[in-house]
Amino acid sequence: MSVQPAEGIVFDATVPVLVIGAGACGLTAALAAHAAGAEVVVTERDPLPQGNTALSAGLVPAAGTRFQRAKGIDDDAARFAADLTAKARNRADPALVQAVAQAAAPTIEWLADAAGIPFEVLDDFVYPGHSALRMHALPERTGEALMGHLLQAAEGVGTTLMTGARAATLYADADGRVAGVDLARPDGAVDRVGCGALILASNGYGGNAEMVRAHIPDMADALYFGHEGNRGDAVVWGRALGAAVRDMSGYQGHASVAHPHGILITWAVITEGGIQVNADGRRFADESRGYSEQAVDVLAQPGGIAWTIFDGRIADVARQFEDFRKAEAAGAVKHAGSLEGLAEATGLPPAALAETMRQVTTYADGSVLEPLGRRFDPRSVLLPPYLAVKVTGALFHTQGGLAVDGRARVLRPDGTALPNLYAGGGAACGLSGPEAAGYLSGNGLVTAVVLGRLGGLDAARSTQGRGVGDAA
Repeated sequence: MSVQPAEGIVFDATVPVLVIGAGACGLTAALAAHAAGAEVVVTERDPLPQGNTALSAGLVPAAGTRFQRAKGIDDDAARFAADLTAKARNRADPALVQAVAQAAAPTIEWLADAAGIPFEVLDDFVYPGHSALRMHALPERTGEALMGHLLQAAEGVGTTLMTGARAATLYADADGRVAGVDLARPDGAVDRVGCGALILASNGYGGNAEMVRAHIPDMADALYFGHEGNRGDAVVWGRALGAAVRDMSGYQGHASVAHPHGILITWAVITEGGIQVNADGRRFADESRGYSEQAVDVLAQPGGIAWTIFDGRIADVARQFEDFRKAEAAGAVKHAGSLEGLAEATGLPPAALAETMRQVTTYADGSVLEPLGRRFDPRSVLLPPYLAVKVTGALFHTQGGLAVDGRARVLRPDGTALPNLYAGGGAACGLSGPEAAGYLSGNGLVTAVVLGRLGGLDAARSTQGRGVGDAA
């Protein structure tokens, strides 16, 4: 994982656009570059492309799409940008926020048309921080389904995908122009591939314990729920090339991973009225702020454990997600017809649990002010049958990374762009600012597909007419 001088290096083959990482960002970049007329090679360290995309629910926020209009949803890019800015407390890069918010709807519609992705808008609940129904999902509600469509589309246009190929060394000129990459194979062989432009789509550094401890000490001992291949390679290479990095302390956490099953429980159970209590049966934070910032509060509870409590109505909403159905099948979801039964099923103190539920009812009817800052809707008061899941907090992915502009070009500290280097998804600094509280649901995938498309288009255009050779 180094950068070496390109002088004297002979490449086995040269490709106009080389993409490192075959997740949502890399595959979208490949489709965009191909659409712009460039030959593309995508490399992937794993035998089968999966990454963080496959671990996600595959939800991408976008504002002003035809899918929203078909459901009568009034939304636009300015409103989306305002939500992003507010969630990040004005600490995210404003130019990048505007660029992504503006390009999100065209990207979703282009992916639907060019890649055949059957997007639909989730219209039964709004995620924290979003002021409109704008989460675009696949019918399966899984990141695996999104990956399947992207892979099929990339293969359909003839994209060369090199799996089991770990990018080990970058070769660059003195001005920072990347000339090519060494790709290490499991058998020890090395493929040396030159490029006209390089797109880093290798995600963040969540799988690098040393980097996590240095930049996000609060999550150093947390469960890591991302792909282990996210080792921070893009940041290391970028810095060696003179790139700027931003918001390295930013990340997406999640406060509702079933324990010990390791299955994600959708935050819809909270937005629809569910609560979290600790082992003492007491609420400990305002759950409605968002699942990312709530993760640290869950980890601060005895044993790093909490119970997410909801009811049958909410469970019907949650069952649209495959992960929730898996959690039920695995026995992670406890069911009870009464509070006494719920206390028995969970081991929570019956009196404390009953008092907590009584307090929530008083908050909902307005007779008592909720001290933690949450506003409870009277329509969402929990009723029997009750359900509960033992959960822990987790680190999902990092949000800090290489500074990029609205074309996904990697920037130096002075704001100028490196000659032919692009980044997107977790490899680039995202939209969340420097704190977990700045993460707005979908920030990871929206920057993956939007910066992937913008970077793929610009990389293809920048290499046209440069005589960079044929595809490998």
